[in-house]
Amino acid sequence: MLVFALTRWPGLMPENFSAAYALAFCAGVYFPASLVWWLPLGTLLVSDICLNLFHYEVAAVSPYMLVNYGAFAVLIGLGRLFKPNQAWWKLLGGGLAGAIVFYLISNTAAWLQNPGYAKTLAGWFQALSSGIPGYPPTWAFFRNTLLSGGLFTGLFVGAMKLTTASESEEEEESEPEEEAGDKEPAPAGQ
Repeated sequence: MLVFALTRWPGLMPENFSAAYALAFCAGVYFPASLVWWLPLGTLLVSDICLNLFHYEVAAVSPYMLVNYGAFAVLIGLGRLFKPNQAWWKLLGGGLAGAIVFYLISNTAAWLQNPGYAKTLAGWFQALSSGIPGYPPTWAFFRNTLLSGGLFTGLFVGAMKLTTASESEEEEESEPEEEAGDKEPAPAGQ
């Protein structure tokens, strides 16, 4: 979680290229119920407060952060619909779907609150594609969201599957030794 929080520092990765989408989805898949909500959302909150205070020099919290945390909660909830033993490609698809959902939620919220967008279907499409003139197009953010969501979900799921496979092999190797040592000798005369 600490490494994840550090990777959120601006300039380390391209804009909207983040492990956050994958982390939220994979937390839903892999974290125990006691950690699934508070650990990823708490890490995001602490890192956002630090970024707001020490990098952006703005208020520690803002109402727009609620939208992001709501979107991250949806990603965690989406992850809860998946099981750790599902195929890698299914989990990757879930992570990509989560990145798409996050993008749709956050850009719809931007469309609703930003006076630069017309509150029409065309204005919503503008919020999802070209964005506000003078700023990078939102499709570029979507590309980075999708690429990073896929990359980090693939890496996290792959690491979990390799770790699980390695632990299973170690357990299988140690079981025959334990079984042989656990058997009690038969009583004499039987």
